Amino acid sequence: MAEKSRSLSDSVTVGGYKLGSLIARATPGFVAQGTVSLLAPGVALSLRGKRAVIERNLQRVDPTLKGLALRRASQRAFDSYMRYYSESFRLPSLSKEHVNKCFTVDGYQHLEEALAKGNGVIFAIPHLGGWEWAGRWMAERGLPMTVIVEPLQPPELFEWFTKLRSDLGMTVVPLGPDAAPTILATLKKNGLVCLLSDRDIQRNGVEVEFFGEKTTLPAGPAMLGIRGNTPVLPVAIYFTDSVDGHHAVVRPPVHLEKVGSLRDSVAVGTQAIAHELEELIRRAPEQWHMFQPNWPSDPGY
Repeated sequence: MAEKSRSLSDSVTVGGYKLGSLIARATPGFVAQGTVSLLAPGVALSLRGKRAVIERNLQRVDPTLKGLALRRASQRAFDSYMRYYSESFRLPSLSKEHVNKCFTVDGYQHLEEALAKGNGVIFAIPHLGGWEWAGRWMAERGLPMTVIVEPLQPPELFEWFTKLRSDLGMTVVPLGPDAAPTILATLKKNGLVCLLSDRDIQRNGVEVEFFGEKTTLPAGPAMLGIRGNTPVLPVAIYFTDSVDGHHAVVRPPVHLEKVGSLRDSVAVGTQAIAHELEELIRRAPEQWHMFQPNWPSDPGY
């Protein structure tokens, strides 16, 4: 009975995402954005646990946030998260011209210089804004990305999201032991690998100080950068105030120096990446979609 109930729940979940995608694709951008603004407060109210987590994380970014200001900031985070889904669902149906018109970038020369080295490029990004837009924008310029993502449950939902991103020109690989060969093969071909780097999902990363508190972050970006002499570029994609507007910031490559053992070098490099992620997140903390416990001191970590 429990198995049957879980199967029904999974089907409803997947069906809900598919229905939401169909509605989003049939809805003009300005209508979709207005609808998100109307629905987000109700969603935030129903997810009190998530709200407590995001408020805690927002205060790490800005310790002065309290009371009404904190509540408003957390509501903007929910607004941003719902916008992320709405715009991601609409993205496959939008023209190349529309995507190009709505996407701007600072620091693109850092990517060009990194590719000229011939050892591939790693994007170290936070869970912020709408990175799928960057994926499509890059693919249409002949620079498709390989993205390593957290497997979703149920598996049918992960397969659906994988197809969505694959249709945008990205190669999607679930986080796990099978990801390494794909990453190495991509870098060997001077390709682009995108790694979400502000959350240690597997809890086996490197200890760093992140927003003034100890936690762990994934060792992968620094490890791959050092071993392969591969540039690691901190990148973030932000929503702008315009409908479908996205702005990317590409930072210069992280300085990955060899200090002592490889383990020591990876620790120093990961801390440098953490500092870069802090600066990117501080530009728009309300767009940081960190609704999960991310520090050992967090309840439920």
